Amino acid sequence: MSSTNKPFGARPVYHPSGIIRPRVVKDGILSGYTSDIKKGQSVKMDTSGQIVVAAAGDPFLGFFHGVEWVDSTGRMRVSNYWPANTTYLAGSCRVSYYDDPLIVYEIQADGSLAQTSIDDQADLSNVTDGSSVTGLSQATLSTTLAAAGNVKQMRIIGLAPSIANDWGDAYTVVHAMINESQHQATVVAV
Repeated sequence: MSSTNKPFGARPVYHPSGIIRPRVVKDGILSGYTSDIKKGQSVKMDTSGQIVVAAAGDPFLGFFHGVEWVDSTGRMRVSNYWPANTTYLAGSCRVSYYDDPLIVYEIQADGSLAQTSIDDQADLSNVTDGSSVTGLSQATLSTTLAAAGNVKQMRIIGLAPSIANDWGDAYTVVHAMINESQHQATVVAV
């Protein structure tokens, strides 16, 4: 798998407590928001208190999990992604995303990473890529690592355990944690 470019966004794999729980926010996306938000895509909070797509390099909240809403016909909709320009009845939208800073995510790099990248930092890349058919993000982790004294979005903590994944593979899959969060102080690379 890590010799093939098949990104899947960021997916939560574990938490020290053993519980991975998304945060749910009522009307957490602006009705009519003009961008797709896919499952596993990075999101940040704007000044209105609603989530929007986070760009590479932005401090962000976490990763999108899903959304439910009542459309203009009164039909309840449930989706693992937010389709651009969707509108909903006021008060009916519930957005969920993962934002706990202790969650460890699995993510494919956009190239090769060596074991020396453990405890280094990298920004997300290809953040808006994904499928509107499956609703899944195809965001990746950049192989451009932080130099000492700099800050990047994610901190690499290890290799994802798979028999088809190893350090130095063409598209290494790693475990990483949010480093540049809107909720907490960031950790500087050493």
